[in-house]
Amino acid sequence: MSLEPACDLSIIIVSWNVRDLLRACLRSLTIDDRRWTMDDKSSSMVHRPSSAIHRPLSIEVIVIDNASSDGSAAMVAAEFPWVRLVANPDNRGFTGGNNQGLALSQGQYVLFLNPDTEVIGDALATLRAYMEAHPAVGVVGPLLRYADGSIQSSRRRFPTFGIALFESTPLAWHWPLTSANPWARHYRMEEHLQTSEVSETSEALGQEVDWVVGAALMTRRAVLEQIGGFDEGYFMYSEELDWCRRAREAGWQIVYLPTAEIIHHEGKSSEQVVAARHIRFQTSKVRYFRKFHGQLVADVLRFSILTTFAVEWAFEALKWLLGSQRPLRRARLAAYGQLLRSWLR
Repeated sequence: MSLEPACDLSIIIVSWNVRDLLRACLRSLTIDDRRWTMDDKSSSMVHRPSSAIHRPLSIEVIVIDNASSDGSAAMVAAEFPWVRLVANPDNRGFTGGNNQGLALSQGQYVLFLNPDTEVIGDALATLRAYMEAHPAVGVVGPLLRYADGSIQSSRRRFPTFGIALFESTPLAWHWPLTSANPWARHYRMEEHLQTSEVSETSEALGQEVDWVVGAALMTRRAVLEQIGGFDEGYFMYSEELDWCRRAREAGWQIVYLPTAEIIHHEGKSSEQVVAARHIRFQTSKVRYFRKFHGQLVADVLRFSILTTFAVEWAFEALKWLLGSQRPLRRARLAAYGQLLRSWLR
């Protein structure tokens, strides 16, 4: 039998070498001191939303620092003493760090939140209120915005083999998965994407989707007790896709809720290690297809992706020989070479 939750919401943030962004993220949770008080009984923060339609929300914040070298852990300890900090001696990855935080969490709901995000207004209360009003919904994701205010694609259909072959590969770089690409529009559910304010349509009440991007993903304790946490076979990338698919297969609905908004600066940790980012993204993609579509499909996908990168490596080598932007070509040759040598295993 489950114990009574100690607070409404546990926020888990896994961070690696993004100290200033992490500081901004934590400040966005406490930006208006008049709306927050400490609950001495539970040692959690109590958020008092600006809108009367939301009841107070008690939260705990757990930061898992994955062996950052930029002083992130010391910053959190000094500036945010109410945060529960775990400073890992090594990098356990996004999945390992989130599962570590999950084991410590005590909330009725759990929000997996990236350190390069900033919560806008009453987004947390809005997400929680939606889940309370819709008991069949197991996962809800907010509208994400870039720092300039433009909307960031964050809702998805489950990927087909064609999408997997294109996404973040040389094929996509030459024919980008943008609004001009019909495959991308279908995959990202952008048929009716608003580019300005959220329109007053039924979509603003929540749209059922296959999965939502893990930069900000709220779930309920009952889902976690049923399907468990993230698959640690993924170091990072595709883990939320895998997890949402398991939730869907267990009978839960996944919803995109644009009335809750969060800023996402996107990719600030992974861009520090470009070659590793390529390898982990593609390896995770192959793992997902092996897990849900079988070994043969995964092998075909792996060899297809490797072939596209081998051809791209050859093009970059030719450009280097012709003297075109040699430092850039050298860096790309090194990154693609590492990916090819990894064999995506």
